[in-house]
Amino acid sequence: MNTAQIQLKISLSEQLNALLASKAARVGVPITQLVKHLILKEVADIEYPTFQQSLSSEKKTKKALEQLDQAVDASDFFKKLHEG
Repeated sequence: MNTAQIQLKISLSEQLNALLASKAARVGVPITQLVKHLILKEVADIEYPTFQQSLSSEKKTKKALEQLDQAVDASDFFKKLHEG
């Protein structure tokens, strides 16, 4: 699975940075890896939110899936448009 990555920049006090560096050195990992581990540990019990689809959207999705065999591949159109 290929997931998008973001870069997060945070500012730490010198004291907190020293504490993290010390802990990371004790366990033999870079600070960034330790911070990722701490974040994962903190959110491990949180479920990713899911939402119930509205009845209107559900009907539209069902109709679109029923019409899937009528779909047109527009990739050639967009290739020509891009080349044009």
